[in-house]
Amino acid sequence: MAVQTVPTKGNLLATKKSLELSRTGFELLDRKRNILIREMMALIDRASAIQDKIDLTYAQAYKALQTANISLGICQEISRTVPLDDSLRVAYRSVMGVEIPMVSLEEKGDTNIPYGLSNTNSMMDRAYERFNEVKRLTAELAEVENSVYRLADAIKKTQKRANALKNIMIPRFEATVKFISDALEEKDREEFSRLKVIKSQKARKKEQAAER
Repeated sequence: MAVQTVPTKGNLLATKKSLELSRTGFELLDRKRNILIREMMALIDRASAIQDKIDLTYAQAYKALQTANISLGICQEISRTVPLDDSLRVAYRSVMGVEIPMVSLEEKGDTNIPYGLSNTNSMMDRAYERFNEVKRLTAELAEVENSVYRLADAIKKTQKRANALKNIMIPRFEATVKFISDALEEKDREEFSRLKVIKSQKARKKEQAAER
């Protein structure tokens, strides 16, 4: 339904400008939504691949640990020699205004294993390596899944705004433009008819004056 705006040429120009801005805004939001969807779909595929790697690496790690436990006895004491890892770092990048996390694990200068070699074997080393790989993959998966969540939320908000422009604001401005245009055209026709009547009356009076 058209907003009952006073039908003036100034209001017509202002409404047309608002209509054009709304159409441009819709196009930009639609483009943003499509870009975000493409980004999210790529991340979903990546998350699936990482999850498969994590499942495989976990299986390898537990198998190696089980073998190490059998050959060395329970490795609980050895596990206590592994230091707490506080190397997780989070930065952010922007995708169409959406802050996307970048999770990383700082590389340690010393890559030696933290336990002694005299009381362990290759299976223990493999278990340690596999669990280290799981840690790296888990950080990567956390980055991807959090990015997907943020993108999905941004897509939802962008779609809501685009729908508001497409289904509410643009039709409202279009209706208002039509209302003002029709009113101005009607006013012009009335003015034309009024001038025509006045001209006709003047001509008649002039004829009557000439006859006298």
